[in-house]
Amino acid sequence: MIQVRYSTSPSSVETAHAADLRASFVLDDLFEAGEVHGVYTHDDRLLVGGAVPGAGQLELPAWTEVLGVESHLERRELGIINVGESGHVLVDGEKFELGHLDGLYVGRGCEVTFAGADAAFYFVSATAGASYPTTPLVHADVEPVAIGSAQAASERHLYRYAWGSDLQTANLQFGVTVISDGSVWNTLPPHLHDRRTEVYLYADLAEGERVFHFMGQPGATRHVVLADRQAVISPPWSIHAGAGTSSYAFIWAMAGENNAYTDLSPVALEDL
Repeated sequence: MIQVRYSTSPSSVETAHAADLRASFVLDDLFEAGEVHGVYTHDDRLLVGGAVPGAGQLELPAWTEVLGVESHLERRELGIINVGESGHVLVDGEKFELGHLDGLYVGRGCEVTFAGADAAFYFVSATAGASYPTTPLVHADVEPVAIGSAQAASERHLYRYAWGSDLQTANLQFGVTVISDGSVWNTLPPHLHDRRTEVYLYADLAEGERVFHFMGQPGATRHVVLADRQAVISPPWSIHAGAGTSSYAFIWAMAGENNAYTDLSPVALEDL
């Protein structure tokens, strides 16, 4: 199953009802047992999805009617992060074990199969003009970057899996940020990525807990309320920041004109 989301203008967000915001930006049904779901957005042509294999195996669909190819990665590269329990991914027949929050980069031209009874794989694919090697990204082996402070309720650790350095990709960036116990804020102060689209998937939220995700242009922000394993599209003109009712993690993924992690424009709080 795949959905298509079209680009939206900043002005449309200012007057949109909550249901309209969710219909345009929120991805709330990516994970269903025994299925692969995807959403293709015309913003930088990102495709995000979820695969929950259960007792069987699931192949990464080509979704030919949307991508126009016979194989999903014919013209794309892929980032995968397991938000469930241990499972494995087959890439051209080679097996890669992924524990919770472990990642995998898959280069252009490969075939991918998901497996694991209790695994839940989140994936993001982006257009690629070059092929690079498939690379496992073990969460425990990635050196985190400490951000924020407990005093500001924003203490968190940034795990950069693919970010324009170390691991070579054509276009894709992705990683995980883990919010510390007692903190609530992510991406504060906020910023814009004028040359890239970003998607956040919120994970490891306890049942009943939520994240209030803020979006829109500075001076005209809105918010959507997200539960565990729900995602939100952030176009280049939109800020992206959130506050949770408990600790959580989020997976960030970007694609666009470049893959330079520091290519961003800070937004001062007084400008919101």
